[in-house]
Amino acid sequence: MQLVVGKIGRAHGIRGDVSVEVRTDEPELRLGPGAVVMTDPASVGPLTVESGKVHSGRLLLRFAGVKDRNAAEALRGTLLISEVDPEERPDDPEEYYDHQLIGLDVVLQDGTLVGELTEVVHLPYQDLLTVKKADGTEVLVPFVTQIVPTIDLENQRAVITPPAGLIDPESAEVAGSRDADAQDAASGDVSDDSADVASDDASEESE
Repeated sequence: MQLVVGKIGRAHGIRGDVSVEVRTDEPELRLGPGAVVMTDPASVGPLTVESGKVHSGRLLLRFAGVKDRNAAEALRGTLLISEVDPEERPDDPEEYYDHQLIGLDVVLQDGTLVGELTEVVHLPYQDLLTVKKADGTEVLVPFVTQIVPTIDLENQRAVITPPAGLIDPESAEVAGSRDADAQDAASGDVSDDSADVASDDASEESE
């Protein structure tokens, strides 16, 4: 099975290094020195990883035969692909390969269907699950235990407990408005104008 494990970004420096958007939980294995990866487009590969390092939170790789900035920049946008045994599993039982997750039904704890898991987005600070809803819209769900407590591969589903507004932002806005109205009614001495000023001040502080 072929899996996308990274995407080459911009060149870094003048010696052929490139930044890489990591799309695997095991970059040290899939993108470590000596690893040979296929590419999309295929015409620029295969590529052999010569060296790698992390710089300012980004993975930088140097490939054999890529000696200068021009050659590195020519690789920009290239997908890096590894051949993976479909039966292979991560050593940590709490970790999953992307191909195990893509296609899972995403449901709430009561069984309500939210949508289909279509992509795992690997960011430096956390992973996100892209969920395509029935109406065609997509939402990003942080892949953390508090929000995704259960991955049930046997039944092909991921159970989520999203915070208010994550799946349906409109409902969060309505709830927020009701809370604000209830607070205004309880205080009884806050005018519309003062509420607007407070909102403006909050906006300025947030900026």
